[in-house]
Amino acid sequence: MRKRAIIIILDGVGIGEAPDAACYGDVGSNTLGNLSRAVGGMNLPNLRSAGLGNIATLAGVEPVQAAAAAWGVMIPRSAGKDSTTGHWEIAGVQLERPFATYPNGFPADIIDAFARRTGRDVIGNVAGSGTAIMDRYAAEHLRTGSWIVYTSADSVFQVAAHEDVVRLAELYRACEIARQLLVAPHDVSRVIARPFAGKPGAFARTKNRRDFSLPPPRDTLLDALALARVVRDGVGKVDDLFAGRALHSKHTASNADGIVAIREWLTDAPSGLLFANLVDFDQQFGHRNDASGFYEALREFDAALPSFLAALREDDLLFITADHGNDPTTPSTDHARECVPVLAFGPRVVPGPLGRRDTFADLGATVADWFGIAFRGTGSSFLGTLLTP
Repeated sequence: MRKRAIIIILDGVGIGEAPDAACYGDVGSNTLGNLSRAVGGMNLPNLRSAGLGNIATLAGVEPVQAAAAAWGVMIPRSAGKDSTTGHWEIAGVQLERPFATYPNGFPADIIDAFARRTGRDVIGNVAGSGTAIMDRYAAEHLRTGSWIVYTSADSVFQVAAHEDVVRLAELYRACEIARQLLVAPHDVSRVIARPFAGKPGAFARTKNRRDFSLPPPRDTLLDALALARVVRDGVGKVDDLFAGRALHSKHTASNADGIVAIREWLTDAPSGLLFANLVDFDQQFGHRNDASGFYEALREFDAALPSFLAALREDDLLFITADHGNDPTTPSTDHARECVPVLAFGPRVVPGPLGRRDTFADLGATVADWFGIAFRGTGSSFLGTLLTP
């Protein structure tokens, strides 16, 4: 089988509040729509040609009559709004309850066990943004060697350490220990290693982040493809989100590195699935309410899109979508409960509307259908709408 499918996740690039946004405190969140107005209109010529402006009203990205892609929107159905939840739903697994969150910090027994088993004390154990946490606790960490543990509105247990104080191997091992401790009823979605470097007043995260996710509770698209012996490759943090199950990913330091890795796969891979995540939209700009940086990242991706399309072969399908929203124009610095865009490209794709898909899982079902396997997860394939008869 020489077929290929490429799923590119623009992390955090939502396109309007989901029907249940009020349940998550996210009424009014609209990552692309609000961003387009905040920057005075977006100049994204290649995404516009694809039909991005046909999905929703976006300042500067007008609808087009003859789009280069099929376009639509997908509604989240899983409980929760983090990266793990969104990626799992795309891959066919819907969660009925959200992962646990800890706005007031983690229970003392968890923190005590973590300190005891890792051999270092803990400071922090609060909720906050990463940059503020470093500013607040880094000096004490440098003096004592204690772990900086923190969380956010999302289901995450984050462990920060300066790379000159704690070797990466020790930090990663500590996160593995935390992952072992954080099981039901404290089953947080992800443990995240947050190494940083620099001096007081100039601390910065390094490229050596690692995510330690819970494994999916049921078979995913990736498991089904593995059973069918379809090759599965990743770019970015995707394998971490599936706890390394049925996927190996090339980890990248930035969107720019991810774009290069996607381009290399398109050039070299003979067949199979590429599941890629470009995280800078979310990590660098959404969480920091940096609207101008977010827009520049979109422009960077827009400029790269023609090279992706030029590398597509006859039996290729390329999907561009997202996993949740992260609106940099709202007071919140956390993820937002939003619908996500979906654009589909390929020599055999019929440009036109895909409508409002009832779940992210429709994308995974479509990819499975493309590869000729029966898996549909909790979704429905739209392959028949997508392809030239």
